[in-house]
Amino acid sequence: MSALALLAIAVAGVALLLLAVIKFKIPAFLALLVVSVAVALTAGIPLADVVKTVTDGMGGTLGNVAILVGLGAMLGKMIEISGGAQALAGKFTQLLGPRRVIAALTSAAFLLAIPVFFDVGFIILIPIIYGFAKAAGVNPVKIGLPVGAIMLAIHVVVPPHPGVVGGAGILNADIGWVTIVGLLICIPVGVLGYFVARKLNRRDFTMLPSTAEQFRLFGTGKSEVEQDADQGGSGVAVKNRVAAVQTAPSPAMIISLIVLPILMIMVGTLGAVILPKGAPGADLAAFVGSPLIALLTTLGLAFYFLGIRRGWSSQQTGEVMDSALAPTAIVILVTGAGGVFGKVLTVSGIGKALAEGLHTVGLPVILMAFILAAILRASQGSATVAIITTAGLLSASVADGGFSPLQTALILVAIGFGAFGLSHVNDSGFWIVTRFLGLSVADGLRTWTVLTTILGLAGFALTFLVWMLAGGLSV
Repeated sequence: MSALALLAIAVAGVALLLLAVIKFKIPAFLALLVVSVAVALTAGIPLADVVKTVTDGMGGTLGNVAILVGLGAMLGKMIEISGGAQALAGKFTQLLGPRRVIAALTSAAFLLAIPVFFDVGFIILIPIIYGFAKAAGVNPVKIGLPVGAIMLAIHVVVPPHPGVVGGAGILNADIGWVTIVGLLICIPVGVLGYFVARKLNRRDFTMLPSTAEQFRLFGTGKSEVEQDADQGGSGVAVKNRVAAVQTAPSPAMIISLIVLPILMIMVGTLGAVILPKGAPGADLAAFVGSPLIALLTTLGLAFYFLGIRRGWSSQQTGEVMDSALAPTAIVILVTGAGGVFGKVLTVSGIGKALAEGLHTVGLPVILMAFILAAILRASQGSATVAIITTAGLLSASVADGGFSPLQTALILVAIGFGAFGLSHVNDSGFWIVTRFLGLSVADGLRTWTVLTTILGLAGFALTFLVWMLAGGLSV
C-alpha cells in the first residue's frame, strides 16, 4: 500500500476516534480499541495478526503503566487521607509569610501534584484556597488559578501520571530523563503562571450564585456537616477530615516522601550516564533508580510513617491504599488502549509513512509532537488521550530517528505541553476549576483557557530551547 494511502488511513482513523468520543460520547477506552481494529483491517494487517497486534499493544503498554500509575495513586491517596496536603500548604505559608499566600500555595501545589492526580489534588486544596481567600477577603479565583495551572503542568509532563507514563512506554522514553526535564521546566512555567494569573485577575469576576453561597458558608463546621448530611451523609466525612488534619503528619515527612522517589530515579538516570557500563555500581544504580523500586520503597515508608506510626491499623492503611486503585482503573485501561493504537500504527506501516512525511516536510519531530498533541487536546478534551494518541502516531518516527535518551524525553515533554493548553468546555478539568472557583463559562474561557494555553506554549518554548542545546535539530 502506498505511503499516501497509509497516511490517509491514519487521518481517517484519528477523525473517527474524535467523532466517536466527541459526537457519540463513546468511552475513550472502547473508541480507541474499535478504531485500532478498524485501522488494522483497513491498512492490510492480516486477519490472523489483528488480535495479536491488539493484545501485544495492550500488554506492552500496561506492563509499565499499570504498576507505576497504581503505586503513584496509592502514595497520593495516603498523602490525601493523612492530611498531608494541608500540612504542606500551612508550612509553605509559614515560610513565605501571610502576604505571599498565593506564592506559598502554588509552591505547595507543585510538590503535591507530583504524586496526586490533577483533579483530586485541586479538590483537596479547595478548602485551603477558600480558607485563605476568606482570611484575605479576596475572590478564591485569585488563589486558585495559579494553583490549578501548576498542578496541571505537573500532571501532563511528570511521572507517575498516566499520560506521560503511557507515552514513555510507547516511545520507549527513559522515565528518569522525563522526570528531570519535566520538573526543571515546570519550575519556570509555574513562576510564569503566577504572574500571568495575577494579570488575568486584575479584573473582578462575579462568582456563580451556588459557589458564592458555598464560599459564604465555608469555615463553620456546622454548615459543613449539614451540607454533608444534605447530600445523604451524616457529617462523618467532615469529622474524619477534621480529625485527619488535627493529626496530620509533619510537612517535612510529606516533602521527604515526595522527593525520595524522584532522587532515587535520578540516581539511576545519572548513574547510567556517569558510570561505565558493567561497572560494579552501575547495576546497583540502575536497580535503585528504577521507577518500580523507587515507588515501592516510598510506598513502604508511607505505609509505616503515614499509617502505622500515626495509629492506623494495618487493615485501615491497606484499605486506604486499595481505595486508590478503583478510580485509576479506567485511566490505566485508556492508556493501554492508546498503546494498542500505537502498535497498530507501527505494524501497519502507517507510523513509518508518517515519519517519512515529516522528513519530507522538514518539520522537526518535536514541533510536530507539540502541534499534534495540541490539536487532539482541543478536539476531544482529555490530556491523557491526547498524549498517548500523539505518542502512538509518532512512535515510528522516534524509533527510526536515532535520538538520544534525553532527546526522546524532550519529545515526550513537548507532547505533554501540547496537551496542556486549550482547556475548554470538553475538558473535565475545565469544569472542576471553574465550578469550584465560581467562574461562568465565559469567564473560565477568559481565564483558565487563556492561562493554560499561554503556559503550554511557554513550556514548549523552553523544551524546544533545551532540544536545540542538546543538538536535537542536527539529528
